[in-house]
Amino acid sequence: MTSSQSQPLRGVVPPVCTPLDASGEVDTVSLTRHVEHLVDEGVHGLFALGSSSEVAFLTDRQREVVLRTVVEAVAGRVPVLAGVIDMTTPRVLVHAEAAREAGADALVATAPFYARTHPVEIAHHFRTVRSRGGLPLYAYDLPVSVHSKLSVALVRELAADGTLSGLKDSSGDEGSLRRLIVELGGRGGRADGPAPSFSILTGSELTVDTALLAGADGVVPGLGNVDPAGYVRLYDAVRGGDLDRAVEEQERLVELFGMVDAGPENEMGRNSSAIGAFKHALRLLGVFADGTTAAPQIQLGDAAIALVEQRLRGAGLLPAR
Repeated sequence: MTSSQSQPLRGVVPPVCTPLDASGEVDTVSLTRHVEHLVDEGVHGLFALGSSSEVAFLTDRQREVVLRTVVEAVAGRVPVLAGVIDMTTPRVLVHAEAAREAGADALVATAPFYARTHPVEIAHHFRTVRSRGGLPLYAYDLPVSVHSKLSVALVRELAADGTLSGLKDSSGDEGSLRRLIVELGGRGGRADGPAPSFSILTGSELTVDTALLAGADGVVPGLGNVDPAGYVRLYDAVRGGDLDRAVEEQERLVELFGMVDAGPENEMGRNSSAIGAFKHALRLLGVFADGTTAAPQIQLGDAAIALVEQRLRGAGLLPAR
C-alpha cells in the first residue's frame, strides 16, 4: 500500500490485541500466533497499536516491540497500519518515525489531546504528521478519549488535499458517518468525488452491516480479534448482496459482543472489562497464553471469564457442552 494507491483500503482490519505475560511484558510468541490467526481467517489488513491494542498503556519500548513483531509476522501479506497516538504533534512524530523504521504501511493518528484544540490546530497537526511522517495517514475519530469530534467539513478538506488517506470512525455518531460518506461521493463510490482513494472505516462492531450498506469501505472491529472470520463473512455477504446472510451474521456478532460486559460494573471500568474479555476469549481459543491486561486495568475474575466462555460457546467458537 502506498500513498499513490488508486483504491481505498477495504474490508476487515482488526485492531490487534496485545498479549501480555503475567508480569505485563509483551508476549511476542502469542502475538505472532495471533497475527497468523487473523491473516489465516482472511482479514484485509491489521491495525497495530490502536485502542484494543492498549496503546495508551504501553511504554514506547513496548510499542516498538509490538509493531516490529506484527510487521515481521505479517511479512507483507496484508497492510499494517500503525497507531501513532499521542497527545501532541512532536510526540506523534517520534512514533511515526519508529513506525516507518519498523516497516509499517500507514499511520493512524487522533487529534491532539489533553489540552483542547481548535479545528485549525487539528488540521495543522494532521498536515504536519502527513508531511513529516513519510507514510499515508489515517485519522482516528475517537471523541470519547480525545474530547474532539472531527467535523465532516474538516475531514473532507483533509481528504481532498491528500493529507488523509482514510478515517476510522469510532465516534458512535452514525449520522455524522453517513454525512461524511455522502460528502465524499456516497454509496456509489468516490471515483468522481473530491477524494477518490479515501477509505472510510467504521469502528462500530454492532452496525457494520448498515455502515457498509451506506457506503463505508470496511470495519476496524475490536471483536474481530476474537472472531475475524465472522466479520469477513459479514463483509463478504454485504458486498455480495446477500443481505439476509449479512443480518444473520451481524446479529450473531452482536450476541458475541455481549462478552465486553462480563466484568462487574461496580468493580471495574468498561475498558478493563472489554479488553479483558477479548484477551481471555483469545486464551480460551488457544491463541493467547495469558489474559493479562495492562496496569492499572483490573483483571477479570473467574465468574467473568466463565461468562466470556459462555458467549464463545453460544457463538459457535467453542463446542457446546
